[in-house]
Amino acid sequence: MTEVAGYVRVLAFGPIAEAIGSRTSKIEWHHGMSIEDIVHALDMQHWIGQGLAVALNGERCPLDIHPQQGDEVALLPPVSGG
Repeated sequence: MTEVAGYVRVLAFGPIAEAIGSRTSKIEWHHGMSIEDIVHALDMQHWIGQGLAVALNGERCPLDIHPQQGDEVALLPPVSGG
């Protein structure tokens, strides 16, 4: 069993927050974990092909970035207009 090294705070917006059931979540952080791993842990990987944008500590970044313990990851659904 892998020991939990800490946590990452996840902020979710729009339909992603609705699907998760909360605007904020706490995910167990493990050394080497990427933002994409967090998206999979939340079972939101289907958003990746639909234009999901992510931010680390308030700055947009790619999915392969590795957050550190205590960081904040935002999941931003694609913007739709009408």
